[in-house]
Amino acid sequence: MIDSLANVLPHFRNTNSGQFFLMAGPCVIEGEDMALRIAEKVKHMTDKLQIPYIFKGSYRKANRSRLDSFTGIGDETALRILQKVGREIGVPTVTDIHESEEAALAAEYVDVLQIPAFLCRQTDLLVAAAKTGKVVNVKKGQFLSGESMQFAVDKIRQSGNEHVILTDRGNSFGYSDLVVDFRNLPAMRSFGVPVVMDVTHSLQRPNQSSGVTGGQPALIETIAKAAIAVGADGLFIETHPTPATAKSDGANMLALDQLEALLIKLTRVREAVR
Repeated sequence: MIDSLANVLPHFRNTNSGQFFLMAGPCVIEGEDMALRIAEKVKHMTDKLQIPYIFKGSYRKANRSRLDSFTGIGDETALRILQKVGREIGVPTVTDIHESEEAALAAEYVDVLQIPAFLCRQTDLLVAAAKTGKVVNVKKGQFLSGESMQFAVDKIRQSGNEHVILTDRGNSFGYSDLVVDFRNLPAMRSFGVPVVMDVTHSLQRPNQSSGVTGGQPALIETIAKAAIAVGADGLFIETHPTPATAKSDGANMLALDQLEALLIKLTRVREAVR
């Protein structure tokens, strides 16, 4: 795990390289070898492009449509893998938590605690995450405007923690689709916090009759370019060596071998709009 918040926070502002930062990794930790391989490859790409990198991996998936959906390999096992990734690859790590009781446990292993979009109004969860002293990344609910996320920021700050990030992941559009309203990014940035665009989750097609969420990965580049042009501080991209075999959210992931080419294009967009 990164030694201090002072070493983590520079990843969340465009001050040193002038680049956006990247949160990327698999949807869920499937095993140690895969996690380390993904982190190492992404770190190699981001180092070349001077993009600050935070490894992302859920230690457990609690929000599943079906009872037989994959949820994880065990909490302690997955958290130890996240810790090992941070130590061996030398990057900050982020994972999501679902209940207030999980905050202190996860904080022992990772640098950033993430609040899932469906839970962004859960006061006890936000307060528990804030009180760990970790950076807290709150995903905007699909049912909320960017302006309404001020209250999530206030809850964390009023709990004694100024280290807040807000992430957009689209808004519900009908029963089985999402749409991205890019007005949300400047609205949330006005609260004085870094803002992130969750590119891959915003392309989900939820509530499919199969009980497995669909997606539109062909539009990943479109959403990412637009977010950078609007001024996002960071991007969130789930990636996997073989999305078709991923145990969670494979339908909207980016194949790992396509990530570097996308990042190169995005650094050019960033340079053009600076």
